[in-house]
Amino acid sequence: MSLLAFLLLSLTAAAAPAMAAGGACAAEKFTNNRVYAACSDLPHLGAAVHWTYDAAASSLSVAFAAAPPSKGGWVAWGLNPTGAGMAGTQALVAIPSKEGGGAYEVQTFDIQGYSLDAPGKLKFPATDLAAEVAGDGKVRLFGTLTLQNGTGEVNQVWQVGPTSGGSMMPHAMGNENKAATGKLNLVTGVSSSSGGAVGSNLKKKNTHGVLNAVSWGLLLPMGAIFARYLKTFKSADPAWFYLHVACQIIGYGVGVSGWATGIHLGNLSKGITYSLHRNIGIAVFALGTLQVFALFLRPKPDHKYRVYWNAYHHSVGYTVIILGIINIFKGMSILNVEQKWKTGYIIAISILGGIAVILEVVTWSIVLKRRKEEKKSYNGASNGHLPLSICFAQ
Repeated sequence: MSLLAFLLLSLTAAAAPAMAAGGACAAEKFTNNRVYAACSDLPHLGAAVHWTYDAAASSLSVAFAAAPPSKGGWVAWGLNPTGAGMAGTQALVAIPSKEGGGAYEVQTFDIQGYSLDAPGKLKFPATDLAAEVAGDGKVRLFGTLTLQNGTGEVNQVWQVGPTSGGSMMPHAMGNENKAATGKLNLVTGVSSSSGGAVGSNLKKKNTHGVLNAVSWGLLLPMGAIFARYLKTFKSADPAWFYLHVACQIIGYGVGVSGWATGIHLGNLSKGITYSLHRNIGIAVFALGTLQVFALFLRPKPDHKYRVYWNAYHHSVGYTVIILGIINIFKGMSILNVEQKWKTGYIIAISILGGIAVILEVVTWSIVLKRRKEEKKSYNGASNGHLPLSICFAQ
């Protein structure tokens, strides 16, 4: 029994490196007899990372492999010592060499924001940099990084993108690209994805978009339709007013929630600023809040200032609706939402617009008919002469 146990333990110990390097990445072979102690198939972009870590020297030898989105594209891998996203990443980027011939070279980038500047030195030494194209079309980059003493787990970021005229172009903004971050435990050989956190942020962004689309983009236009057209029908008074107020208050409440999630997302995305989208959002929120407070200052119908209040209320209200709809489409572009969601919103807002056009025609026909009847009634009652009351008054 002791001999059997010894054999089992020996087999387990021999299999441990293979288990650490399990998955499809274990079958990859590299040129120049490059061999790594561990590897991991990364969960996004079909990428894999191989590494050997010398804890005594804090030296990390790494190989990264991924297929660019098109022939001649770039691939990148890096460590972020300060956070989990792109900003702060110390990146190795494999890009087609200027010498041509299908060769690749490695450039280093100390990424401070959310765009690439010129190549530069990393915050830690990088040596033995090289890149090649494998037979399966994947681009492989190699390097050795000297990390801080005691480093055990690191944040890793990887990405792929196209080139144009020999220059790097921005990568796509799909879910796969946004989720290409994770942690790499250099000691245990475990690689984990932070896709959950990315997915959570994406969910928050979608929630932000839905709240704003429903509030500023649907409920407020509906409230304006109720106010403008239903009050023409005498039987709808005062129901039109309560419908109008209900839509506007509910829409404003939902819009505040959408605005708050936008502020929260901005705090989570330091360095990323969509200035126009943000500024329009602030304007919509401010004007919407002004509308709510203006309800408490609404003069009575016979007050001499009521006409001015009406002019203000209508102009600000329509401005909020127009800016809100514009910002919704801006947000969809930023989120890069699927076309079906854009189409769905366009259909919804078009239906409201169509209803408004029909009711506009009906309303004007009713108003003109009433004016005609009132004029006829007045002429009939006076018979072309001044009323007796006026004669007596004279």
